[in-house]
Amino acid sequence: MITMSSYETPAETGGFVLSSREWRVVGGASALMAINVALMYLIVATPLAVVNDYLFAIPIVGVLVYGAAIMGGELIAERGVEGGDLGIAFIGMMVLQLAFGVFGAGVLSAVPRAAQPTVLVVTAVVVALLTGLIATYVYARSKTFESWGTYANFSFIGGVVAIAVGTLFSPVLLVGFVLIFLGFLLRLGWEIWRVRDHRADSVTLQTIGVYIAVAGVFVHVLQLVIRYLARE
Repeated sequence: MITMSSYETPAETGGFVLSSREWRVVGGASALMAINVALMYLIVATPLAVVNDYLFAIPIVGVLVYGAAIMGGELIAERGVEGGDLGIAFIGMMVLQLAFGVFGAGVLSAVPRAAQPTVLVVTAVVVALLTGLIATYVYARSKTFESWGTYANFSFIGGVVAIAVGTLFSPVLLVGFVLIFLGFLLRLGWEIWRVRDHRADSVTLQTIGVYIAVAGVFVHVLQLVIRYLARE
C-alpha cells in the first residue's frame, strides 16, 4: 500500500510526442527496472530465494513486510533526493531494489533455472504492452487522472484487507491479489499522468515513482506468466 499525494494545477498535455524531460523519466525508470530484473535472476540462485516461503507461510505477514519495505524505500529515496543527499537516496533505492528483487526471485524459483530467462522475457514483454496501453490511454485523454491515485490507494487497502481475511479463509486470497495488482496498474496510470502534465516533482522523483509502479506490475504479471506456463 503506497500513499499518493495529489496535485491541483492542471497542465496542457503535449500529445503523443514525448519531451526530453519525459524521455529522461522513461529511460531512468526502464534502467532501474532492468537492474531489478537482473537482480531477481541473480538472487534466485541464492538462499534469499526462499524468503517468500517463510514470509508467505502466513500471507498477511508477507504482504505487510514487503509493503513496509516498498513504502520505506520510497520515503527514504524521496527524502534523499529532496534533501540533496545522494547517499540517503541510494539507500532508499537499494531497499526498493532488494524488496522487489527478493520477492521476484522467490516467485521465479518455482521455475527451472533453464526456463527462467524465458519467463522473465515474456513477463517483460507483457508489462511493456500493458504500460504502453495505459500510457496511450492517458496521453490520448486531455483530462486529469488525479482520481487514479485515490483509487489505487483504496485498491491497495482493499487488497491488504482481503489478504488478511484470506489468511484465515484461503479462497479470498485471489481477491487480494487482484486488488493489489489493480492498485499498481492504477498507480502506473497516475504516475504517467504526472509525467505527462509536468507536475511539480523533479525528474528523479518521477522516475522513482514510475519505477515502483512498473516493478509492482512486473512481479504480479510474473506470477500470472508462471501460472499460465505451469498449465501448459
